[in-house]
Amino acid sequence: MARWVLSECGVKSLPRIYPRPSRNGLASRTYMVSEIRSSSVPCKPHFLRSSLSLSTKGKSWALNVSAPVRVASVDEDNEKDKVDGVENEGGFDPAAAPPFRLADIRAAIPKHCWVKDPWRSMSYVVRDVVVVFGLAAVAAYFNNWVVWPLYWFAQGTMFWALFVLGHDCGHGSFSNDPKLNSVVGHILHSSILVPYHGWRISHRTHHQNHGHVENDESWHPLSEKIYKTLDKATKTLRFTLPFPMLAYPIYLWSRSPGKKGSHFDPKSDLFVPSERNDIITSTVCWTAMLALLGCLSAVMGPLQILKLYGIPYVMFVMWLDVVTYLHHHGHDDKLPWYRGEEWSYLRGGLTTLDRDYGWINNIHHDIGTHVIHHLFPQIPHYHLIEATEATKPVLGKYYRQPEKSWPLPFHLLGVLVKSMKKDHFVSDSGDIVYYQTDPDLS
Repeated sequence: MARWVLSECGVKSLPRIYPRPSRNGLASRTYMVSEIRSSSVPCKPHFLRSSLSLSTKGKSWALNVSAPVRVASVDEDNEKDKVDGVENEGGFDPAAAPPFRLADIRAAIPKHCWVKDPWRSMSYVVRDVVVVFGLAAVAAYFNNWVVWPLYWFAQGTMFWALFVLGHDCGHGSFSNDPKLNSVVGHILHSSILVPYHGWRISHRTHHQNHGHVENDESWHPLSEKIYKTLDKATKTLRFTLPFPMLAYPIYLWSRSPGKKGSHFDPKSDLFVPSERNDIITSTVCWTAMLALLGCLSAVMGPLQILKLYGIPYVMFVMWLDVVTYLHHHGHDDKLPWYRGEEWSYLRGGLTTLDRDYGWINNIHHDIGTHVIHHLFPQIPHYHLIEATEATKPVLGKYYRQPEKSWPLPFHLLGVLVKSMKKDHFVSDSGDIVYYQTDPDLS
């Protein structure tokens, strides 16, 4: 069946394009932006949906825009104010194919925002490491129960800041040198018990497939069928605070319900055979850090290590789970998830959310500026705010302005609680679905 596009030049047919899927579900053929612009459709089409393919060569991976797969007709655009019973104010449908391409967003970003400065990146590492050791020294010096709770919150937040810098290494936004990225990433992530390569690869899968019900990797929705297989205790633990905010170590070992594998196992479904040595390396580094903590416990005493490292680690885990969850859940209007031909890299990325964390924004390197990061993870964190401001006119209503925070983001606790009470599973059928609520839990 032919596809048609409405352009300034009239109605023209588009070729059917069905990329051959690879093992991980992504298209094996990539199309560069220049190929699209030189296509047989000379005039700019309206309401194009961009889909994205990612190619991996060696250790690097790049974002390439493919040719349009689906084009909405004028009638469809005018009449589709409701999807699955969800209607937003002003007739805006968040699930509709956007009237812009990924290339349009890219073109709006100033060129200098793409520049990676390794010296600047390293300065953030030095800053954070100095603060981490300074906080530990102050807490150990005073060693009283007035200081310790303040230390745990502050140090847990700094562990989270270290994670974000290691996360940038994994995306290649830290520098253009893969070796520097790998060395710094291993040091930072291993120090907080994160297997660098294991997590880097699974997080790459998350970015490549965000918004896809089955293929997304972290905090993706459970289908109704999988949800019904969970026992009452598992459902309660998954959706009752604070238990979900302690899930990250469990996820590293066994992933999410419905998925198998481990971030420490080179034979896991998460990885391809060529990544085996990477996984072994990061697992060895993780084990070395665990051994170091054991030695320090023998020297300083387990209680002191618990206070200096163990409780801040738990705080870091909570930061990671809360921030990751809130970037993909909890908006006032329901946001769509996709399957099949309805999914594209662009549409999936547009369902992410920016969040304001007040004073914490600078501490954790503006990771709350998340929409542009999700679409273009190669942009360094210190350019994300400027890039976001530049793209707002293009994104229009597809960008959801975050609620302004007080110095500390206590308002997000209410958002988290509300979302946990109502966002439980999605339908087993349908290419555009929304979270549904289990009345037994809510």
